[in-house]
Order: sequence, then structure tokens, then C-alpha cells
Amino acid sequence: MKYTQLGRTGLQVSRIVLGTMNFGPQTDETASHAIMDAALDAGINFFDTANVYGWGENKGRTEEIIGSWLARGGDRRDKTVLATKLNGHMGVGDPWPNHHKLSAVNIRRSVEASLRRLGTDYIDVYQFHHVDRLTPFEEIWQAIDVLITQGKVLYAGSSNFPGYKIAQANEIAARTGRVGLVSEQCLYNLAERRAEMEVVPAAREYGLGVIPWSPLHGGMLGGILRKEREGGGSRSKGGIAAQSLTDPAVRARVQAYEDLLAKHDLDPGETALAWLLTRPGVTGPIVGPRTAEQLDAALRAVELDLSDEVLTALDDIFPGPGPSPEAFAW
Repeated sequence: MKYTQLGRTGLQVSRIVLGTMNFGPQTDETASHAIMDAALDAGINFFDTANVYGWGENKGRTEEIIGSWLARGGDRRDKTVLATKLNGHMGVGDPWPNHHKLSAVNIRRSVEASLRRLGTDYIDVYQFHHVDRLTPFEEIWQAIDVLITQGKVLYAGSSNFPGYKIAQANEIAARTGRVGLVSEQCLYNLAERRAEMEVVPAAREYGLGVIPWSPLHGGMLGGILRKEREGGGSRSKGGIAAQSLTDPAVRARVQAYEDLLAKHDLDPGETALAWLLTRPGVTGPIVGPRTAEQLDAALRAVELDLSDEVLTALDDIFPGPGPSPEAFAW
């Protein structure tokens, strides 16, 4: 495994991030534990989750599965950089006030609940899952300060923030001598490169590590057309991959992508992950394996060196927006 610093911090994290969203809904507790064991054995030390994972009436279940894994003892917790998120409504049915978003009261309530489910006394990276347009960052940072002083949180990160919110959050933090955000999770992959317009530049300017989610774009970059021919395809008829492929232009790009990789004897999923690892500012993509075999494929991507020829061809098939502000200003 290869490691890098998380943004401008001194925290060393693996270049593959283990996403746990499938733990519970798709993967049972025993299989989830086996995947976490395999990830740790392979050197992956960065585990990502969220308080809402488990979904519906089972919100929080994923954190509980991680907690039961940590409770098996050994040095699991010491070896793991644990990240979770808050923002989403944690109740069932109509939302109650102050049970979601980023108010000080919900930050306090949410961190205590996550710590109980995870069975740990601290969270390495506590992430704001979405923006909260109503709560000022002065209040958010005051609440995070309390958690840092109590030793319950070490760093704060964001997820799904636009560039201007990253700037706003860190400018307000800097005025009062706070560290501010150290990471940003965003939708970013070969087929979805809008983050390069504002989010990635803002993250790099303020020293945030970029953590892409959905690196295979819902399976679209994982060899989906080949799998269709072989009788497989996307696991969800209504998923992003299946929906996108109804567009002939998108389907043609995906076919060109798979043809290019077949020519160079490269696996599509591994290549999509390896491409992200070449992008400036990227700490590591989040992979969400449902099986140990899927984890193995992600691990191979770390060792995959893409040639300049392949990188240029990938840019031709999936062109990015170009540098900002030139891409939209002139």
C-alpha cells in the first residue's frame, strides 16, 4: 500500500479509502468484518462511513457493524483512521427540528451517537455530509472546538461542498486561528469531472485532501458494456450507470473507453481508480466493496502505472472542463 498526507495535515492515510456504505444493506456483518480485516491486512488504514448509512429504519447500522469489528480487539483502532459524517436526518418519518443539519446542538447529539455506535472514544475525521445554508460557520467551528478540546474529534472535513463554501469555511476558521477543513469528499471520476472547475481548485488552494466518491460512476467505468455482453451489467436497473447508457453519446464514450483499455490489456475498474490517483490534490478514492474480490481489484489499482499514451487517450474520451476560470470565463 502507498500512503500520503491528508491535505495539509501530518496525518498519513492510505491511497485507497475503504467505503462502508454497503455494510448492512448489501453486505452482512460477518462479510463486512472479513472485508475490513482484509483491508487492514493489505495496508488500508483509512475507513469512511456516515451516521445515516444503513438507511431507512436501519440508519446507524453501518457504524454499529464497524463498532462490532473494532470491539474484536487487537490493535484495530490504533491502526485505523476512522472518518464518519453528519448532517442527514436520523429519525424515521417526519423530521424533528434539530435532528439534522449542522447546528451546534445536532453536532453534539450526532457525535455522541456515532461514538456509541462505533464503540470508540474519538473520531479521526468528522465530516459535514452536506452544506447547511442556515447555520453560520462561526457556530459550526465553535461546536467542533468543543469536541476537539474534549478529545472526541481530531480533524474536520466536508463532503459535497461547492468551492465557495470550502473557501468560506476556511476563511472563517483562519480568522480565529482554527485549522478548518482538512478534506473534501466529492463526486469525481473520469465521467464526472465538474469538480475540476471549482471544488478541486478550492481544495488545493486551502490544503484539503480530495477524496472522490463513486470513482466508477455507479459502475459505468467498471466494464459495464462487456458485462452486458456476458449477461451481467449494472446491479440496479435504475442506477446511474443504467440510466446514463440510454444516451447514445454516453454509450459511445463508454464503448471507446472499454475498447481503449482492451487494446492495452487494462481492466476498466482498476484503470478508473488509477486515473484518479494521478490527479493533483487527490488523496485517494473511496471504494465500497461488497465482496473481498472487489477489494482485491481496488488494491491492484494502487500499483498500476498508466502510460502517457493512455492518459492522453482517456482525456480525449472523457475531456475535463479545463482550468478555472478560463473554462467558463473566456
